[in-house]
Amino acid sequence: MTANEPTTRDLAEGPAITGERAEWLETLGKHRHFLRFTARDLTDEQAGLRTTASELCIGGLIKHVTGVEQAWVDFILNGPSTMQDFTSMTEADWAQHNDEFQMLPSETLAGVLADYADVARRTDELVATLPDLDVSWPLPEAPWFESGARWSARRVLMHVVTETAQHSGHADIIRESLDGATSMA
Repeated sequence: MTANEPTTRDLAEGPAITGERAEWLETLGKHRHFLRFTARDLTDEQAGLRTTASELCIGGLIKHVTGVEQAWVDFILNGPSTMQDFTSMTEADWAQHNDEFQMLPSETLAGVLADYADVARRTDELVATLPDLDVSWPLPEAPWFESGARWSARRVLMHVVTETAQHSGHADIIRESLDGATSMA
């Protein structure tokens, strides 16, 4: 190991994770922190409030990022059969999908954050133990994917980091609109 090589430990304090995998975990961890930090000191009601013209709320964004991360980890492990077929979704399927972006009356911020932590642990374990980050699968059919494209585990991780970072920014805007607090400034 060189002086410039990043090092981290997995959740069980097992062997050090170094190199590219440590960089993935560090970057994803940083953006997860920003997203969770937007929810600090909020009530369940505040976490579910829309403060902009969009339908988004902080709790819903955390739910969405949780679902996205979970779905893509399942894809890395088992391929496109684990992903939703967006080309044949019904109106009811879309309504259920849209619920992912909202805090429903039966949900709490603590519960949403706990679910996110569980998914994050699973992802981190996969990053630490997956034998090959080049393993790839064909993408599922969806209007936004190039037909016939394949993504490697590495490309999927890039997508998860991008989603998390993008939605952290959205959450920061919502939080600032809610009470003036910011997460990234």
